[in-house]
Amino acid sequence: MNNNDILRRLRYTFKLSDDNMIRIFALADAEVTRSEISDWLKKDDDEAFKEIHDKQLAIFLNGFINYRRGKKDGAQAIPEKSTNNNIILRKLKIALDLKDEDILDIFKLVDMQVSRHELSALFRKPIQSQYRVCKDQFLRNFLQGLQLKFHD
Repeated sequence: MNNNDILRRLRYTFKLSDDNMIRIFALADAEVTRSEISDWLKKDDDEAFKEIHDKQLAIFLNGFINYRRGKKDGAQAIPEKSTNNNIILRKLKIALDLKDEDILDIFKLVDMQVSRHELSALFRKPIQSQYRVCKDQFLRNFLQGLQLKFHD
């Protein structure tokens, strides 16, 4: 999955307007324009399409955490220079205040069976032996489950 697909799916799932998306970036102390957001959300074959880079997606996800849970006082989280599916999954878990059981229920919505052990392996540090890479299909199913749970 590319970053633009993730941004599009989150916008659709949570019904985020351009103004909300600008506000979300601002909550992570970043400034974006409506045209930047518009270009990121365009289809890949559109001439005006622009790729959203990992750091920009990390900023959005940090802002999304603040948007959903409230902005904390003090220094904001430093956005990662590069992201992966594990980081994205972790940030969404934090933003939506999901417990392991909630995530397992979300996967059940898309008929995907995931064990607690598989799930905990995704949230481990890469240096741990039980760490497991979150594959695109896994993240895609999670985002689909979020859509079924949160989008009316």
